[in-house]
Amino acid sequence: MNFNFTEEQNMLRETVRSFVDKEIMPYIAEWDREGQFDPNLYNKLADLGFMGVCIPEEYGGSGMDYNSLAIVCEELERGDTAFRTAVSVHTGLNSMTLLQWGNEEQKQKYLTPQAKGEKIGAFGLTEPGAGSDVAALQSTAVKDGDYYILNGSKTWISLCDVADHFLVFAYTDKSKKHHGISAFIVERTWDGFSSKAIKGKHGIRSGNTGELFFDNVRVPAENLLGEEGEGFKIAMSALDNGRFTVAAGAVGQIMACLESSVKYCHERETFGKPIGKHQLVQQMIAKMEAGLQMSRLLVYRAGELKNEGKRNTRETSLAKWQACDFANRAADDAMQIHGAYGYSDEYPVERYLRNSKAPVIYEGTREIHTVMQAEYVLGYRKDKPLNQMLPAWNPDKELV
Repeated sequence: MNFNFTEEQNMLRETVRSFVDKEIMPYIAEWDREGQFDPNLYNKLADLGFMGVCIPEEYGGSGMDYNSLAIVCEELERGDTAFRTAVSVHTGLNSMTLLQWGNEEQKQKYLTPQAKGEKIGAFGLTEPGAGSDVAALQSTAVKDGDYYILNGSKTWISLCDVADHFLVFAYTDKSKKHHGISAFIVERTWDGFSSKAIKGKHGIRSGNTGELFFDNVRVPAENLLGEEGEGFKIAMSALDNGRFTVAAGAVGQIMACLESSVKYCHERETFGKPIGKHQLVQQMIAKMEAGLQMSRLLVYRAGELKNEGKRNTRETSLAKWQACDFANRAADDAMQIHGAYGYSDEYPVERYLRNSKAPVIYEGTREIHTVMQAEYVLGYRKDKPLNQMLPAWNPDKELV
């Protein structure tokens, strides 16, 4: 494996970092306090090609590799988790799933405007009674001629009030359990669709999160993604992409915690010397650095498998679990280093700590990933080949 970034990737990192420093850092404390953000940011992200960074050019994307997507997520989360989440959901969960499972007509109609950033995509799997247990979902889609009649609700959906298109999962045959779940592309403007934001979140306050409601929504049959009954496989493959971006974002959060802590270590003095001279503070800094480097290696290992067109469920699970845990610990240590000041929003580390908890929960809790990794080692879990895979990356910058 080549651990060196290409010149193009280094330029991409510089571009995203510059964007974050200019467009997010000066305003994020106020946005977080008020629970809002400047919606024009999505247009700016689109103008720079970040909303379709790893989508082939033929579908309106930038045509970069999957580790370039990781770089974008890293640097965006260094600014705030909310903006990495937007790319994770729009690109990782929605657009990459359309690339993997959509037919040509669906790609032209939905993937292309999303890759260009003209439309925003979101992902609707979680329900009030169905999180880790996907088979417990209650939403249904009943065939009615050339349509499916969709009823039910979803919760904790990122971009709920912002997205134009949604990938929604519902039972078409509940008697088949997992094999009776199907996936649909749903448009916001259709009759019977509504959404509502969730207020009072512990973290990621500047991100839009909420509920979706479907009241006899008529979904054209051509908006079925894949075949009937393939929804569970589609959802799990989508999570391989979403978890990859979450893990990459966690690397960016560790980086933010480390940068803030190092700066404070050089500014603050106790007992007649900079606090960075105290060994217990150094221990926390060292743990952050170790977490940063280990997490980054796990993320880019998973990214290389994606570039090769190989299944990466095991590797992505490990990266997501470990990177998010490391980020949570790094944020806790960063607040400890800042002492009482860290408890105030005068410094960003209290926001890092609040934001760091959600990724430990969503897209597979810490406990789910722990069980997955143990089952792989024990031989209880083995990944079967999917009938659809993301296209491999060609070094000549063509997806094949």
